[in-house]
Amino acid sequence: MAGLGSVCSRRLAGFVSLLLLVFMAVIGSASPDAATGANETLRRPSGHSLDDSHHPRNSSEHRKAFPVLAFNYEHVSKPFVISLWILLALLMKLGFHLIPRVSHIVPESCLLIFVGLLVGGIIKAMDQTPPVLDTKLFFLYLLPPIILDAGYFLPIRPFTENMGTILVFAVVGTLWNAFFIGGMMFAVCQIEAAQVGHVDLLSCLLFGSIISAVDPVAVLAVFEEIHINELLHILVFGESLLNDAVTVVLYHLFEEFAHEGTVTVGDALLGVVSFFVVSVGGVMVGFIYGVLGAFTSRFTSHSRVIEPLFVFLYSYMAYLSAEVFHLSGIMSLIACGVIMRPYVEANISHKSYTTIKYFLKMWSSVSETLIFIFLGVSTVEGPHNWNWIFVIFTLILCLLSRVLGVVGLTFIINKFRIIKLTKKDQFIVAYGGLRGAIAFSLGFLLTDTEKKDMFLTAIITVIFFTVFVQGMTIRPLVELLAVKKKKESKASINEEIHTQFLDHLLTGIEDICGHYGHHHWKDKLNRFNRKYVKKWLIAGDRSSEPQLISFYNKMEMKEAMMLVESGSAAKLPSLASAASLQNAQQRAPPKQRAIPSISKTREQEIRKILRANLQKTRQRLRSYSRHDLFSDPFEDSMSEIRFRKQRVQMERRVAVGRSTHDRNIAGSIPALHAQSRSVLGQNTEPHVASGGRLEPVFNSGAAHQCVNVCVTG
Repeated sequence: MAGLGSVCSRRLAGFVSLLLLVFMAVIGSASPDAATGANETLRRPSGHSLDDSHHPRNSSEHRKAFPVLAFNYEHVSKPFVISLWILLALLMKLGFHLIPRVSHIVPESCLLIFVGLLVGGIIKAMDQTPPVLDTKLFFLYLLPPIILDAGYFLPIRPFTENMGTILVFAVVGTLWNAFFIGGMMFAVCQIEAAQVGHVDLLSCLLFGSIISAVDPVAVLAVFEEIHINELLHILVFGESLLNDAVTVVLYHLFEEFAHEGTVTVGDALLGVVSFFVVSVGGVMVGFIYGVLGAFTSRFTSHSRVIEPLFVFLYSYMAYLSAEVFHLSGIMSLIACGVIMRPYVEANISHKSYTTIKYFLKMWSSVSETLIFIFLGVSTVEGPHNWNWIFVIFTLILCLLSRVLGVVGLTFIINKFRIIKLTKKDQFIVAYGGLRGAIAFSLGFLLTDTEKKDMFLTAIITVIFFTVFVQGMTIRPLVELLAVKKKKESKASINEEIHTQFLDHLLTGIEDICGHYGHHHWKDKLNRFNRKYVKKWLIAGDRSSEPQLISFYNKMEMKEAMMLVESGSAAKLPSLASAASLQNAQQRAPPKQRAIPSISKTREQEIRKILRANLQKTRQRLRSYSRHDLFSDPFEDSMSEIRFRKQRVQMERRVAVGRSTHDRNIAGSIPALHAQSRSVLGQNTEPHVASGGRLEPVFNSGAAHQCVNVCVTG
């Protein structure tokens, strides 16, 4: 009965959400017409009010009563509609997770697009104009939170270890898709039955550059639900992030060529230069803002409330500054988040870190939901120019180019990789090349109306196929092929310590072999970071003192403050009674030790500190040379400490011997010295050295005899 009640309550919640959805759609549909008169009350002269009848023109007229309740929707129409759309997104996300059967079969992105189609159809049926996914709204407000969340919490280790593979897929793979799809679509346009002979080669290449890029929003929405293993996830997601520079350059390049109508060799070379400018320039802009954000966090110890705002504002300014110069805003946001995070987290408080984490997750989740809902609404709005041949060949060529590109590039990549990409991995990478709202927004920027409508129709068809068909079937295919999934439990401290030990070991092996691999450069970068960068970007002694000691002091201080606030300050021992308390505890009978329960947040902090402090190996700065050997100061200090310990032990033994056998030792010492001299004098032979000097040489038998005499004496 309890299970039946829970099912009924979920269905009732879904029905209520649907009713509220229809209500909000009706109100939102009426808002565009009503919004034209918004803020009219503010445009009136200051000497007049809302109604001239409230102020009599002469004293003889009768004064009306003061209005107790008034209605002015136009004044709050825009923020009210925005709040309704955000509320719609949250309710749909909540309703999706309340129905587990649907969430296990249908991806969340598919359901959100279907909701957008439903809302757009209701608004269209009421003869209203539904809102569309505007390019400015998408690129300036909805996309940055998703990219910032992905860049700020980007797994650095797997991303850097697979950087070469990701760059090959992002750059070479995107170029292959763009030119293959564009060239083949130009051949399709030459078919008379298609009736699209007016589309030239440059327009087809422009269309190929739009439809070729993998969308990060769609990849995140689908791959996070199937829990694929970390390698495949970082390959597909990293490709979707880094192909932004190629997409931006190709789009602007072919758009300019399509307007000019001619292409020269100089233009092609400038396009190649533009690619490096867009990509490297975006990374440099993000690097500058990341350093500024980290440096600013040094001085926020007295204003903890504003710490999260600096992270959000510097990241958003990096994105906008890159967009000003037509650089890659996505790469700028990623670079800013990656550079800023380690230094900001060392400076800010734990509460600020929690605020940043959950606010970014919330912001990106709402933006992602709105993107898919607006995508469905924009599909209903149109206009569409349906051409069966153009749409079907676009879909087939997108799938074919993706498969050929992944298989061909993986054949080359596997020759340089230690961990090879298997056939199953190649299939998942090729099948996970999803298209999304970025392609739709770029197509929305086109100016030619006839081509724009046909391109947008084909783009929407490809998006719907990849999100619905590939997104819904990728989970059963992963289970059918038995592809390795993501490890749910985190690595133990033992595994992390051994991983760092292997990193240090491989670094040493590379130094001995003279091979400058990524372990060598990673070690160099870590040294430079500890020696110079942390002193400027991390406040106070946090850059030099061990974090384990500071964290222990912080825990002690926190516990003491909790005891004081709880009114049990008398339980705290004073300094004078510390020794007596320790003695009393030693005399007391031993109690069974209780294992304290640690929260997940505290466990993560302890793991982080242990990772940073437990593996501190000694760095040798001098290189080995068999002709010139230097003494190690560390070894010298260790030998000196060992000598001092031996000296103390000998002094203790001599002191004990004096107290027991003082008289016997005093009488035997002269005889012992005389006997040892006689033995050594008899067995000493002269030896002529190479330089003509006489050097005494002692027999081994004489030495043994001397030792025996000393022992018996």
